[in-house]
Amino acid sequence: MNDQELAILLNDLESDRVERKASIADRNIIRQAICAFANDLPNHQQPGVLFIGVNDDGTCANLPITDQFLLTLSDIRSDGNILPFPCMIVQKRTISGCELVVVIVEPSDDPPVRFNGRIWVRVGPRRATATRQEERRLAEKRRAKDLPFDILPLPSASLDDLDLDLFRRVYLPSSLAIDILEENERSIEQQLTSMRFATVEPQPKPTVLGVLVVGSDPRQFLPGAYIQFLRIDGSELTDPIKDQKEIGGSLPDLLRILDATLQAHISIATDITAQPIEMRQPDYPIVALQQLTRNAVMHRIYEGTYAPVRITWFNDRIEIQNPGGPFGQVTKQNFGQPGVTDYRNPHLAEAMKNLGYVQRFGVGIQLARKELQKNGNPPPEFVVEDAHLLVTLKKKP
Repeated sequence: MNDQELAILLNDLESDRVERKASIADRNIIRQAICAFANDLPNHQQPGVLFIGVNDDGTCANLPITDQFLLTLSDIRSDGNILPFPCMIVQKRTISGCELVVVIVEPSDDPPVRFNGRIWVRVGPRRATATRQEERRLAEKRRAKDLPFDILPLPSASLDDLDLDLFRRVYLPSSLAIDILEENERSIEQQLTSMRFATVEPQPKPTVLGVLVVGSDPRQFLPGAYIQFLRIDGSELTDPIKDQKEIGGSLPDLLRILDATLQAHISIATDITAQPIEMRQPDYPIVALQQLTRNAVMHRIYEGTYAPVRITWFNDRIEIQNPGGPFGQVTKQNFGQPGVTDYRNPHLAEAMKNLGYVQRFGVGIQLARKELQKNGNPPPEFVVEDAHLLVTLKKKP
């Protein structure tokens, strides 16, 4: 948007596409506004604009705009509080002589968008959580084209292929605010649709996301949706096998069993000579293993492949391989660089965040590197190809 367009919006005190804030003292209010613009309940099909550094009446608040200020606002996109990720641009601009920050939020292609489990909408001067009818309208707005694969319908599946008890008992409480959940009078079909686990009526069908997260048998429809774990007694694939298993099932079960498997195979040495107290030293830090294996589940390609995520644990190293190379703005050249991230399966990422397996997006590799270094392991090695990604972790010397 150019300065003239922004100036018109800034001075239009009646527009429901605009909010003005003198500061970011209350960041949750900022997040609510971004969430509401992303939902675009009035269906303007135009971006909403948040002006920061101006008062409610449009006068300049003379707010100092620093690089850290801009970074703080930019981090809102991927800090995991607004899901799915909003499409937004943060810019420092000078409009009508006032230096301010402009946050431009594009309408989401696949609403509803939630902030901390609540759907925020804006119509005229009102910003509030969506009613049941408004939530339904948002779900019906989803654009059929260019949607990520993880929320496309699976025509051969039916709602009977979803574990509805798991959905009610585990997923909903982890995804919605308690008061919203207690007030929820929606049918199970409406709840599934709202969480993108099913398409909208009149003929609801499970989506890829629904089958992956709460499916009774995800591999029936997505044959590669499992993890192949192999423990080798040696350093070559031809050496004897100590343990092997296929880890599958719904996402909560898969991630729970994965964590238990990793923990069971970590060896911990006890050093009672180097320090006054006993030191327990694992050959691999569990946090690093969790970050890199969860990344493999999150970022892999599920479409058109029978290949699982493969974890091969040798005596001297661990190899983690997943189908699907770099995606979006991530390339072979910039892979692993701080701040460079994109999501092939954005709604699966949201589900993992809701279930507590992701604390913050975009920091998994950096956290793994930090934990490996702290534990005394060499840094991870990455082989990035168009069709797959291989991560190698070396055992602590």
